[in-house]
Amino acid sequence: MLLVYTHKITPRLKYVFKHICTRILNIPVSFTTKVEDFIAHDSLKMSYTKQPLSSEFFIKSHDILFEQGLSDVDINVQDWENTKCFFFNGEKSALPFDIFAASFYLLSRYEEYLPHVKDDYGRFTATESVAYNNNFLHQPVVDIWAYKFKKALHEQFPDYQFTNKKYSIKPLIDVPTAYQYRAKGVVRTIGGMLRDILHFRFKSLYVRLMVLIGFRHDPFDTFKYIINRQRYAKDRFQFFFLIGDYSTFDKSISVNNKKFVSLIKHVADYCYVGIKASFFALSNVEILKKEKQRMEDILNTKLKASRQSFSKLNLPESYRNLIDLEINEDYTMGYVNTIGFRAGSCTPFLFYDLDYEIQTPLLINSYHVMDYALLKHKSLLDKKQILTQIINEVKQVNGEFVPVFHNYTFTDDARWKGFKELFNLILDSANEA
Repeated sequence: MLLVYTHKITPRLKYVFKHICTRILNIPVSFTTKVEDFIAHDSLKMSYTKQPLSSEFFIKSHDILFEQGLSDVDINVQDWENTKCFFFNGEKSALPFDIFAASFYLLSRYEEYLPHVKDDYGRFTATESVAYNNNFLHQPVVDIWAYKFKKALHEQFPDYQFTNKKYSIKPLIDVPTAYQYRAKGVVRTIGGMLRDILHFRFKSLYVRLMVLIGFRHDPFDTFKYIINRQRYAKDRFQFFFLIGDYSTFDKSISVNNKKFVSLIKHVADYCYVGIKASFFALSNVEILKKEKQRMEDILNTKLKASRQSFSKLNLPESYRNLIDLEINEDYTMGYVNTIGFRAGSCTPFLFYDLDYEIQTPLLINSYHVMDYALLKHKSLLDKKQILTQIINEVKQVNGEFVPVFHNYTFTDDARWKGFKELFNLILDSANEA
C-alpha cells in the first residue's frame, strides 16, 4: 500500500490519487497528515506537500488540489520526454511536474466549466481544449504520467512487487435508428417516399419499396453481422438504442413496434445494452426518466449505462441527472469529429462534481474515436494508420480502448466502405494483447 503524507486531505486529492494509483496502477493508497504515521510505514510512501520532510520520495504540490471552486489557473504546457505536462515543480521534486494536479484538471473537465465557445449543438469542441491547442490530445497523458510515477516509485522501492493491467477494448455500437426503411409507420413511410420522388432519389425509392415488400434486407439492419463478430470477440460490445420520442433531432423508431422491441431483447442476449438518451432528455430529467423506464421495461432489468444524443454534455447538469436516476455509467465523453482523449485518460474514471466538491458514483467511460472522425482520412490505408496509432497509444499504458461505431457504419454504402475492416482491426488488437 502507498501511504501519502500531505498537509491537508481534501476530496480532490483523494479522488485523483485513487484514479492514478488504484485504477491505473493497481496500487492501494491511503493518506495521513501525521508525520509519525508516515515514518512508521514500512512500504511504499511519499510526501505530497510544499516542502519535503527529509529525503523521502517527494512530489511538490500545486494549489489546485487544496482549493474549492474554480479559479484562474495558469496552464503552461512543457515538453517532458515523450509527452507533455503542466504545473512544473522545480528540481526538488521526484517528478518535474505535479502529475496529480494536472490529472485532476483534465479528469474533472475543469476547462469545460470555464467560459468557452460552443458548436452549433452546444457542445464543447476539441479546439477549445488545452490538449488540442498544445498538441497532446492524441495521447492518454494521465496514464502516461502515471507510468512515469510508477517508474520513479520502483527506483525508490525496488523490492515492491507491482502488478499490471492488461490492454482491453470496449466497442460501442450506437443505434440512433435501427432500420432505414422498416418499422417507421405509415405516415413516415409515405412521407419518405414522397421526398424520394420530389428529390429524384429513384434508387432510394426502389430500395425502400423492395425492403417494404420483403424482397431486400433493410440496409441499417446490420445486427446479425455485429452479433456474429461478438461471438468471436474477446471483449463484450456495448449497444445504445435510442427509444425517445420522434423529434427534430431524433428519428427513432417507436417502442410500440414489436419488431424493434424484439431486436433490443435479441441484442441483449449477446451484448450489453444501454440507452441513447434523446436530445431533449439532456436538459429534461423527466424525459430522461421516462426513457430509462422504457428501456428497463424492455430489458426487464435495471439500466446501467447511457450515451447522450450527439455526444452532447452540459456539465455538471447532464451527469447529475444520471446520478439522480441511478444510472451508473456514461459513454458520452469524447469528440465526434476529432480522434483523441478528451479527459486525458484511457482508464474509466469517476465523475468529480466541481460545484459540490465530491466524487460521485458515476463511472465515465471516455471514447477515443468515433467512426465519423475517421471519415476525414480519405484512403482506407490512412484510416488504418491513424487507428493503429491511437490503439498503440492505449496499448503502451495497458488501457482500455473505446471506439464508437453506428449500426449503419456496417452497411454497403460507399461512404462506409472499409469500415468493417477497421472494426476487425480493433477486435484483432484485443486478441493480440
